[in-house]
Amino acid sequence: MDELNSFLGVAVALLNEEPGLTDYAGVDIPVVLEELQNRLFDLGAVLANPVQSAEPASFPAQGMEKLIDTLEQELEPLRSFILPGGHPAAAHLHVARAASRRVERLAVALAATEPVPASAVAWLNRLSDFLFVAARAVNAAAGRGDVLWHPQEAPGPGGDI
Repeated sequence: MDELNSFLGVAVALLNEEPGLTDYAGVDIPVVLEELQNRLFDLGAVLANPVQSAEPASFPAQGMEKLIDTLEQELEPLRSFILPGGHPAAAHLHVARAASRRVERLAVALAATEPVPASAVAWLNRLSDFLFVAARAVNAAAGRGDVLWHPQEAPGPGGDI
Protein backbone atom coordinates (compact mmCIF):
# COMPACT_ATOMS: atom_id res chain seq x y z
CA MET A 1 0.00 0.00 0.00
CA ASP A 2 2.94 2.32 0.67
CA GLU A 3 4.15 1.75 -2.88
CA LEU A 4 0.73 2.67 -4.28
CA ASN A 5 0.56 5.79 -2.14
CA SER A 6 4.07 6.79 -3.25
CA PHE A 7 3.19 6.46 -6.94
CA LEU A 8 0.17 8.68 -6.33
CA GLY A 9 2.48 11.21 -4.67
CA VAL A 10 4.78 11.24 -7.70
CA ALA A 11 1.79 11.78 -10.00
CA VAL A 12 0.57 14.67 -7.83
CA ALA A 13 4.03 16.28 -7.87
CA LEU A 14 4.27 15.96 -11.66
CA LEU A 15 0.77 17.34 -12.20
CA ASN A 16 1.40 20.30 -9.91
CA GLU A 17 4.43 21.20 -12.04
CA GLU A 18 2.08 21.79 -14.99
CA PRO A 19 -1.04 23.66 -13.81
CA GLY A 20 -2.75 23.18 -17.18
CA LEU A 21 -3.00 19.47 -16.44
CA THR A 22 -4.58 19.67 -13.00
CA ASP A 23 -8.19 20.17 -14.08
CA TYR A 24 -10.00 17.94 -16.53
CA ALA A 25 -13.78 18.01 -16.96
CA GLY A 26 -14.03 20.05 -13.77
CA VAL A 27 -12.14 17.44 -11.74
CA ASP A 28 -9.04 18.71 -9.94
CA ILE A 29 -7.06 15.49 -10.33
CA PRO A 30 -4.19 16.28 -7.89
CA VAL A 31 -6.69 17.22 -5.16
CA VAL A 32 -8.58 13.96 -5.72
CA LEU A 33 -5.33 11.99 -5.68
CA GLU A 34 -4.33 13.56 -2.36
CA GLU A 35 -7.74 12.66 -0.93
CA LEU A 36 -7.18 9.10 -2.13
CA GLN A 37 -3.77 9.06 -0.45
CA ASN A 38 -5.44 9.94 2.85
CA ARG A 39 -8.07 7.23 2.36
CA LEU A 40 -5.29 4.72 1.69
CA PHE A 41 -3.83 5.56 5.11
CA ASP A 42 -7.31 5.03 6.61
CA LEU A 43 -7.52 1.68 4.84
CA GLY A 44 -4.02 0.72 5.95
CA ALA A 45 -4.98 1.39 9.57
CA VAL A 46 -8.06 -0.83 9.25
CA LEU A 47 -6.15 -3.64 7.56
CA ALA A 48 -3.31 -3.47 10.09
CA ASN A 49 -5.67 -3.72 13.09
CA PRO A 50 -9.09 -4.83 11.88
CA VAL A 51 -10.22 -6.01 15.31
CA GLN A 52 -9.32 -2.73 17.05
CA SER A 53 -11.64 -0.63 14.89
CA ALA A 54 -14.35 0.74 17.21
CA GLU A 55 -16.88 0.91 14.39
CA PRO A 56 -16.96 -1.00 11.14
CA ALA A 57 -14.96 0.97 8.62
CA SER A 58 -16.75 2.07 5.51
CA PHE A 59 -15.15 2.84 2.18
CA PRO A 60 -17.96 4.00 -0.09
CA ALA A 61 -17.07 3.89 -3.77
CA GLN A 62 -19.94 6.04 -5.05
CA GLY A 63 -17.84 9.22 -5.07
CA MET A 64 -15.21 7.55 -7.21
CA GLU A 65 -17.89 6.19 -9.53
CA LYS A 66 -19.15 9.74 -10.10
CA LEU A 67 -15.63 10.97 -10.82
CA ILE A 68 -15.09 8.12 -13.28
CA ASP A 69 -18.35 8.98 -15.05
CA THR A 70 -17.47 12.69 -15.17
CA LEU A 71 -14.04 12.06 -16.68
CA GLU A 72 -15.29 9.43 -19.13
CA GLN A 73 -17.91 11.82 -20.52
CA GLU A 74 -15.08 14.01 -21.83
CA LEU A 75 -12.81 11.21 -23.06
CA GLU A 76 -12.97 9.52 -26.43
CA PRO A 77 -14.54 6.06 -26.17
CA LEU A 78 -11.99 3.25 -26.11
CA ARG A 79 -11.76 1.24 -29.30
CA SER A 80 -8.53 -0.53 -28.44
CA PHE A 81 -6.47 -1.54 -25.47
CA ILE A 82 -4.10 1.20 -24.40
CA LEU A 83 -0.50 0.96 -23.33
CA PRO A 84 0.63 2.53 -20.07
CA GLY A 85 2.51 5.68 -20.96
CA GLY A 86 2.11 9.12 -22.41
CA HIS A 87 2.69 12.03 -20.06
CA PRO A 88 4.94 11.09 -17.09
CA ALA A 89 2.12 11.74 -14.60
CA ALA A 90 -0.18 9.47 -16.62
CA ALA A 91 2.49 6.77 -16.72
CA HIS A 92 2.79 6.95 -12.92
CA LEU A 93 -0.99 6.71 -12.61
CA HIS A 94 -0.85 3.52 -14.69
CA VAL A 95 1.81 2.12 -12.34
CA ALA A 96 -0.37 3.15 -9.38
CA ARG A 97 -3.30 1.36 -11.02
CA ALA A 98 -1.27 -1.84 -11.26
CA ALA A 99 -0.20 -1.45 -7.62
CA SER A 100 -3.82 -0.89 -6.56
CA ARG A 101 -4.81 -4.14 -8.26
CA ARG A 102 -2.11 -5.92 -6.27
CA VAL A 103 -3.36 -4.32 -3.02
CA GLU A 104 -6.89 -5.41 -3.92
CA ARG A 105 -5.75 -9.02 -4.41
CA LEU A 106 -3.94 -8.92 -1.06
CA ALA A 107 -7.04 -7.51 0.66
CA VAL A 108 -9.15 -10.32 -0.80
CA ALA A 109 -6.64 -12.88 0.48
CA LEU A 110 -6.56 -11.22 3.91
CA ALA A 111 -10.37 -11.29 4.06
CA ALA A 112 -10.18 -15.09 4.06
CA THR A 113 -8.61 -15.02 7.53
CA GLU A 114 -9.31 -11.55 8.99
CA PRO A 115 -12.34 -9.25 9.17
CA VAL A 116 -11.89 -6.96 6.16
CA PRO A 117 -14.77 -4.64 5.31
CA ALA A 118 -16.32 -5.69 2.00
CA SER A 119 -16.58 -2.00 1.15
CA ALA A 120 -12.78 -1.78 1.31
CA VAL A 121 -12.32 -4.42 -1.39
CA ALA A 122 -14.97 -2.76 -3.58
CA TRP A 123 -13.32 0.63 -2.99
CA LEU A 124 -9.93 -0.74 -4.08
CA ASN A 125 -11.55 -2.15 -7.22
CA ARG A 126 -13.02 1.24 -8.10
CA LEU A 127 -9.72 2.91 -7.24
CA SER A 128 -7.94 1.01 -9.99
CA ASP A 129 -10.68 1.98 -12.45
CA PHE A 130 -10.43 5.63 -11.40
CA LEU A 131 -6.64 5.62 -11.82
CA PHE A 132 -7.01 4.18 -15.32
CA VAL A 133 -9.48 6.89 -16.32
CA ALA A 134 -7.41 9.60 -14.59
CA ALA A 135 -4.34 8.52 -16.58
CA ARG A 136 -6.36 8.84 -19.78
CA ALA A 137 -7.60 12.27 -18.68
CA VAL A 138 -4.06 13.48 -17.97
CA ASN A 139 -2.92 12.33 -21.40
CA ALA A 140 -5.90 14.08 -23.00
CA ALA A 141 -5.21 17.29 -21.05
CA ALA A 142 -1.57 17.12 -22.16
CA GLY A 143 -2.69 16.76 -25.77
CA ARG A 144 -1.08 13.34 -26.06
CA GLY A 145 -4.11 11.10 -26.22
CA ASP A 146 -3.99 7.43 -25.42
CA VAL A 147 -1.07 5.23 -26.42
CA LEU A 148 -2.87 2.56 -28.42
CA TRP A 149 -2.00 -1.11 -28.55
CA HIS A 150 -1.12 -2.31 -32.03
CA PRO A 151 -1.45 -6.10 -32.18
CA GLN A 152 1.28 -7.81 -34.14
CA GLU A 153 0.03 -9.24 -37.40
CA ALA A 154 3.44 -10.18 -38.76
CA PRO A 155 6.96 -9.94 -37.39
CA GLY A 156 8.09 -6.32 -37.21
CA PRO A 157 11.35 -4.83 -38.44
CA GLY A 158 13.14 -6.17 -35.38
CA GLY A 159 12.05 -9.69 -36.16
CA ASP A 160 9.76 -11.76 -34.02
CA ILE A 161 10.09 -10.20 -30.56
